[in-house]
Amino acid sequence: MAAVLLWRHGGLDALEYRTDVPVPTPGPGEVLIEVGAAGVNNTDINTRTGWYASSVTAGTETAAAVSADEVGSWSGEPLAFPRIQGADACGSIVAVGPGVATDRVGERVIVATMQQGPPGSPPFTTVTLGSEMDGAFAQYLVARSSETHAVTTGLTDVELASLPCAYSTAENLLHRAGVDSSHRVLITGASGGVGSAAVQLAKLRGAHVIAQAAPPKAAAVRGIGADEVVSRNDDLASTLGPESVDIVVDVVAGPAWSGLLAVLRRGGRYIASGAIAGPIVTLDVRTLYLKDLTLLGATYQEPAVFERLVRYVNHDELRPVVHATYPLHDIARAQTDFVAKDFVGKLVLVPPSKAN
Repeated sequence: MAAVLLWRHGGLDALEYRTDVPVPTPGPGEVLIEVGAAGVNNTDINTRTGWYASSVTAGTETAAAVSADEVGSWSGEPLAFPRIQGADACGSIVAVGPGVATDRVGERVIVATMQQGPPGSPPFTTVTLGSEMDGAFAQYLVARSSETHAVTTGLTDVELASLPCAYSTAENLLHRAGVDSSHRVLITGASGGVGSAAVQLAKLRGAHVIAQAAPPKAAAVRGIGADEVVSRNDDLASTLGPESVDIVVDVVAGPAWSGLLAVLRRGGRYIASGAIAGPIVTLDVRTLYLKDLTLLGATYQEPAVFERLVRYVNHDELRPVVHATYPLHDIARAQTDFVAKDFVGKLVLVPPSKAN
């Protein structure tokens, strides 16, 4: 089959497109999926570059330079190379392993990105498609049947492939922060995959959504549901007013981070699942305790998070924003365009059997 192999942490030259990779065989409790399309995500690129290594302090637009003995994966465990990446998987089940009902063959499915750890794992243990196991940058992939969900929507494979990683991350942020219709929510990075998903999902919850994005993208972000759009260069306390926001949903961090806490009301909540502008921030601890703030991180996802996303999909309550598609062999161009971030929504790769 055709697949993209990652041989090490590094630049685009660490990726190799090949057409002689063996088709995997599903084991007990697993299914074999013919991939229809695969989304491009920050985590794919961050894992490739080794950005998760503790020695890296710059934003994701700067290529990381990790040494061979550093751990550059998100989990803190060394990555097994070669690895087929791809955290977003949409396709159809074509075979099942022992213990899986044969009537699953033919199902159109999406696969959970953040999956449950092995039985007996400590709380908050998770494994990720395309990191701890081979992912969707291939014509076929194997996944656990329990993490593979049937979809009945009329969305295309390309649209579906933009959902699992970004939209489950966004739904998890809102779920963990307890967002509901009573809240004013500020969402950073609102033109990106997770940010644009969070805008749509927060509107489904009835929240008042304030989106932060570059001015050229403001109209597009309003078009997906934002009630207000502020510039990423604004002084937020001046633009919105101090203590004017109930919850901040952040995927950006970086030098402007303290301004996010300035607009949180007393007793407000901040939650993060990304740091594209840089992972190192300055916190005045007095702001934290004098305003009774809650700071949350969100990676692990309860099973209910992805199940809720699947319900949204099957009830046609979501319309993914796809900016462009690329053939799988053109992954270098797709990731280059992704890092440039001159678009709103998602970029999606299509394997050769589906590109005709």
